[in-house]
Amino acid sequence: MTFERVVRPAGPFTLAHCTRHASDATRHVRDGTLTTALRVGERVEVGSARQRLDGRVVMRAESEEGFERLRFVVAVDADHIEFLKRFAGDPLIGETTRRFQGMRQLRLPTVAQTLLRAFCGQLIDSRRARELECLIVRVLEPRVAGTTLHAPPTSTTFARLSPARLRQLGLHARRAAALVRICRAVDLERLHQLPTEKAAAFIERERGLGPWSAGVVCLEGLGRTERGLVGDLTLIKLMSRLCGRWVEGHETGELLEPYGEWAGLASLYLAMGFKHGLIPLPEERPVRFPRPAYA
Repeated sequence: MTFERVVRPAGPFTLAHCTRHASDATRHVRDGTLTTALRVGERVEVGSARQRLDGRVVMRAESEEGFERLRFVVAVDADHIEFLKRFAGDPLIGETTRRFQGMRQLRLPTVAQTLLRAFCGQLIDSRRARELECLIVRVLEPRVAGTTLHAPPTSTTFARLSPARLRQLGLHARRAAALVRICRAVDLERLHQLPTEKAAAFIERERGLGPWSAGVVCLEGLGRTERGLVGDLTLIKLMSRLCGRWVEGHETGELLEPYGEWAGLASLYLAMGFKHGLIPLPEERPVRFPRPAYA
């Protein structure tokens, strides 16, 4: 049985802005439709979402529980109108909030997949990081019947492995050991029950993880906007242009500080604005971009 419902998103929402580069081992975007595998208890279901011209979103799921998971993944209820109003005149992201006002962070189906993304994302080459994540998921999780998608990994997926197996798949030995250790210690889905600061603190306590990883888990795994992507390479490059010198990863916390509880979403808008030339920058001066190490 398939449920189909037409949902009006809370606040401005543009699915196309949310699904850029969204395809991975557990979901794909084709002809404007997002199709994703979902974890619903012990089951794996498939859900989809597409946006109509009137702005409403047509959502399909296999169960009521799957429909609720799909709403979370697509973020149709994550109204960010307060963010748009508050920062409409911001010198850095004001123009981006107008051009891309419907942009939100798409969430991953499981927190465990988000943690894997955080570990893989510590690679400097973002394309290689995404390829590594997809490879690991495709090797470890079965394909969902009738689709090209694979089941989203869970804490159990990694807890039952040896770090050596992840190393064979290409993950650095220390990152592999940390991922297995964390997943053996706790069911990561329980982080949904914690306040954002406690969830972020849990991530940052672990060896091999830091503020950037905590931001990724909070934003993409838990759907929280309070934690920014401190140390993100794009933000490092942006701030270096603004300052006329190379900045360290931790300094990007100053860039995000004015956005308060919206620092996570602001990270996306800063990156998008920088990419599209929407942020006023001083005359370009040579800034040597070294290879940063961020976690």
